[in-house]
Amino acid sequence: MRLEKCWFCSSTVYPGHGIQFVRNDAKIFRFCRSKCHKNFKMKRNPRKVKWTKAYRRLHGKDMTQDSTFEFERKRNRPERYDRNLAENTLKAIKKIDKIRSDRASDHIKNRLKTGKVQRQKEARKQLEQGIHLVKAPLALAQDSSLCLPKIKVNVSQAQTEENQPMEE
Repeated sequence: MRLEKCWFCSSTVYPGHGIQFVRNDAKIFRFCRSKCHKNFKMKRNPRKVKWTKAYRRLHGKDMTQDSTFEFERKRNRPERYDRNLAENTLKAIKKIDKIRSDRASDHIKNRLKTGKVQRQKEARKQLEQGIHLVKAPLALAQDSSLCLPKIKVNVSQAQTEENQPMEE
């Protein structure tokens, strides 16, 4: 059973599913569903369509380089069947899937760290601006560490022309 990749979104196309388009130069394009086929006919670039794997890899949403992707490569050389080899391969596939999922979760956590720090800064700033809503005014007056430091600004008197009323 051969599992193909969709040309547009890179998802797997199972036998008997999807659409196959053969161009005049005998290049074969396989699509997993009509959505991908229609986008291909509209000449859309998969790297600019947000739901495709190409977009996610290009914009750092998915992992692009990892040693576990090497095992997923397509190999056209037939191998002689060996029961021990098949058994070891199935065991290795389970381990590789676990390693890949762990690395993917680490990648997602690292991506989300920057947003978390930014949200904490915004929350802290909002709390400082609205501390009077959380704490009573008397508590703020007693404990000066709860309120923002007051800055004194010297304002000099402008020229006398600016203080005069405007002429019409």
